[in-house]
Amino acid sequence: MKLTTRETVIFAMLGAVMYASKILMEFAPNIHLLGVFTVSFTVVYRKKALYPIYIYVFLNGMFSGFASWWIPYLYVWTVLWGAAMLLPRQLPQKIQPFIYMVVCAAHGFLFGTLYAPVQAILYGLSFKGMISWILAGLPWDFMHGISNFFCGILIVPVISVLKTAEKYVEKS
Repeated sequence: MKLTTRETVIFAMLGAVMYASKILMEFAPNIHLLGVFTVSFTVVYRKKALYPIYIYVFLNGMFSGFASWWIPYLYVWTVLWGAAMLLPRQLPQKIQPFIYMVVCAAHGFLFGTLYAPVQAILYGLSFKGMISWILAGLPWDFMHGISNFFCGILIVPVISVLKTAEKYVEKS
């Protein structure tokens, strides 16, 4: 996947927007626009969406520390990217918002479960300990899933803006 200079700049900016949105929303735990951006970028840029996603992941580690909490970030966002990649490219327009919102919500509900295996390995938890860790985080995952569902209403407008910008650039 060779990138043009324009794509490099755009993806760097989109990754920075993801990171800035996370920082701006830190006052509200587990409520953020990261799922919105991940799904939107994937729908528009397909495989290349991994660039802004991993720029976000790198920025997160760079500014917050490359500690054990960061390691699952190397794959948890890829799971959402993969789910969005599996969606049909030509979803009927009427159901697009709902499908995107459900996919985004599912990632939020499963975030702690996706995160848990690495935490179990790093902290020497048994399978039972890992399940306990997941169960203890369920209230946070519930909040994460619900907020992702409602924030997901922004996915279609973000896709529209990105596609319009791409068309504008192609014409110039």
